[in-house]
Amino acid sequence: MLKRLSDRIWYYPMEEERDRPNLGYIRGDNWSLAVDAGHSEAHTREFYEALEENGLPLPKLTVITHWHWDHTFGMHAVNGLCLANERTNEYLLDFKRRLSQEGNEFFLNMHESIRNEYSYNKPVIVTPADIVFHDSMVLDAGNCPIKIFQAESPHTDDSTLIEISQEGVLFVGDATCGSFPEWKKNPVLSKKLSEIIMKSEAAICLEGHWVPVPKEDTIRDLLEEVDE
Repeated sequence: MLKRLSDRIWYYPMEEERDRPNLGYIRGDNWSLAVDAGHSEAHTREFYEALEENGLPLPKLTVITHWHWDHTFGMHAVNGLCLANERTNEYLLDFKRRLSQEGNEFFLNMHESIRNEYSYNKPVIVTPADIVFHDSMVLDAGNCPIKIFQAESPHTDDSTLIEISQEGVLFVGDATCGSFPEWKKNPVLSKKLSEIIMKSEAAICLEGHWVPVPKEDTIRDLLEEVDE
């Protein structure tokens, strides 16, 4: 069920069994933007059905927070175009090549949640972004400025954050998590990311696999291991 976060922002909630992240939706006066593409085509389609049930137009653009499969392997099924930073796009192209050379088994064996998402021999399809950016950019969906920018993170080296300052919301993807598969957080990178989040105009952070929380909670969790 789609959940409303502010006047212009909704999200399709995460699911643990298939490791599906929150999918964000930002509605401007002129067009709409999604945050992350989903774990698979099925995930993307369910998101779109929820949008249509709520009378919301499908997104014209989907912004990718980082390259990991649960956020990107639905890219081939999105409406409109996909936007990702240069590093994210390189990772996607590398993974696409590996799948074509080795087949799907190594991917399916990475985690049970992946096997749950791709049960019954569903195809694994990886596509690169339509638009690639570097550093940062600002888009206006119609009386709704959206800042998209790269940030150093303990999770991956290709994190993108999405800030909608007038709504007080910051999408951080999985940036605040440790690195896969050990989930350890680099204290230097955690500190840098905490400073970025603190300087943002957002009051609320939405992570990939958690409920929306005040940004102070996100910063506290991010620095928990650093302060130990």
